[in-house]
Amino acid sequence: MRNGLSSELIARVLGGSPKYTLDELEKMFPPRDLPDGAFVTRFAPSPTGFMHLGGLYGALVDCKLARDTGGVFMLRIEDTDTKREVASAVDIIVDSMHRFGLEYNNVPEYGPYYQSQRRAIYHSVAADLLARGLAYPCFLTADDMEQIRANQKAAGFATGIYGEFARDRDLTDDEIIAHLDNGEVPTIRLYSTGDPSKRIFCKDAVRGSIGFPENNEDIVLIKSNDRLPTYHFAHLVDDHFMRTTHVVRGEEWLPSFPLHAQLFRMMGWTAPMYVHTSTIDKIDDETGKQRKLSKRKDPEANVAFFLADGWPTAAVLEYLGNIAASGYEEAKSKGQVSSIWQYPLRVKKIPISGALFDMKKLEWWAREYIATLSVTDLVRNITDWANEYGNDVQKMQVANSQYLAAALGIERDNPKRIRKDFVTWRQTLDEIAYFWDALHTKNSEYAFNRDVLTAFLTTFDINDDKDVWWNKIVAIASACGLKNGDVAMNLRVAMTGRTNTPDLYSVMQVMGADMVKQRIEEIVNG
Repeated sequence: MRNGLSSELIARVLGGSPKYTLDELEKMFPPRDLPDGAFVTRFAPSPTGFMHLGGLYGALVDCKLARDTGGVFMLRIEDTDTKREVASAVDIIVDSMHRFGLEYNNVPEYGPYYQSQRRAIYHSVAADLLARGLAYPCFLTADDMEQIRANQKAAGFATGIYGEFARDRDLTDDEIIAHLDNGEVPTIRLYSTGDPSKRIFCKDAVRGSIGFPENNEDIVLIKSNDRLPTYHFAHLVDDHFMRTTHVVRGEEWLPSFPLHAQLFRMMGWTAPMYVHTSTIDKIDDETGKQRKLSKRKDPEANVAFFLADGWPTAAVLEYLGNIAASGYEEAKSKGQVSSIWQYPLRVKKIPISGALFDMKKLEWWAREYIATLSVTDLVRNITDWANEYGNDVQKMQVANSQYLAAALGIERDNPKRIRKDFVTWRQTLDEIAYFWDALHTKNSEYAFNRDVLTAFLTTFDINDDKDVWWNKIVAIASACGLKNGDVAMNLRVAMTGRTNTPDLYSVMQVMGADMVKQRIEEIVNG
């Protein structure tokens, strides 16, 4: 263990005296007044690009665990990687959370919630580590570290700043002062006492106790370029003083688990319980093998894809919730619950192997969800989507809400036989496109019986009820020596260009007399 630095030298190393003592920070951020067993969770994305589906999955787990236990769910923006930060990324994150109903509770007493605004807190904790000899100023340059890495590779050693390769690990005060007098700005590194030949055991709430080699690397705590913390150090400080009880993160963070456990133990703080979730996977179209969802290859990795394509956000959330909460689909099918928010999420049942995201399965969830909507809600959702994401044609389709409601209302009045052919808002508008003349395409391959169509025109009355309408079809079939279904199919294809549609009588009633006559006459006279 090295000797700690004096308060004067700490001030020079950090670029200023620490604002707080640890005791003052403990009083500023006291334990939360919550019921026993309440979870305090956080979604902590970096604003470096789009909102990933895996991030949405993790945020759902965070939010659900907090809600189920009467706890608190926070959104913390980890914006310390200034080189990779994307200007609009925070807005995308916040907007995505709102659209998917993942409401967070960032009470000001435990903020700020942007890490870039918590510099004084990090420096105060770093000052404590420097004073106790658990951290040190490091003046290695990028060229120095590159040379160290080259030497390590040549000798067959693990790369990194540790042990004999940590050149500045035991600098004297005079040597530190000489570097500072030379205008050099140090990074602050952990003075690690770990021994990789020994093992540290870390408890994961799902995976149980996991053994790792102890960490011996002197990782960077405070960067020299902007004096902001690294992820590892900010995680330690924020999750302690925000009083996080459970850290939900992807399994790609498992290798850093022993380091984070080491940091908490060095500070004498109780570490939160960790929940390392599985990756979100898919079946590769080319290889047929399961692989992690890729930011570069898979458009569905981007949450914005689902918004722009018109997927119901509730259906996406339901599907992700079913991945996290084993047994939810069965409970819902039995009518025991109506949404993922009513089904308890058990930490120990969260899957630890690659969770498969199947677009076909998502379609099923979307069909089921849309089938539960009233016509009013269906119209509102489709209209909102079209006005935000749609093209001019789709905006035209939603311009007359009364007509749209009539088209969408067909076969939605019987809960036992409700139609389930709508998947996304975009696809729904495509599905009912034949209700608009500008979008209707005549079926040029179907062999129409023009005698049937002519006979129908002579007796057609839009005011007929369904029984009278059907009896006329039966009479035409009898007169022409055809089956009733053959006559109805001629009319169906003439009206819609399709052989499979909802109830034909209802379709005609929505279209109105003029459109019905015009479409039949176009075929008869064509």
